[in-house]
Amino acid sequence: MTRNNLSREAQVSRATMNRAGDILAAWDAQVGGGPAGTAARRRDHDLGRIEWDLKASRARCYELQEQVDAAATVIAALAAENDALRRQATETASRTITPLRRPTEH
Repeated sequence: MTRNNLSREAQVSRATMNRAGDILAAWDAQVGGGPAGTAARRRDHDLGRIEWDLKASRARCYELQEQVDAAATVIAALAAENDALRRQATETASRTITPLRRPTEH
């Protein structure tokens, strides 16, 4: 039985049935203990678990994105420092040439 079936059997509209709070509370109490109620509770439990898993996954995704952003910043800084050191090494090497002397024998 569903609420739609209940409204059809009572020959009232769904809107009219929804305004009958006492009747719906009694209906829920009766249906809640049956197989449909068990299935609904299982479904609600599963849905709650899935929603919690999704929230945890989104939090983990956000955390990982922050790590990726931090790593990209460090990589960019290291690349700039590496370029500067290469330029400095090239400029220093082209300016000064120091001849190597042979060691003298005693």
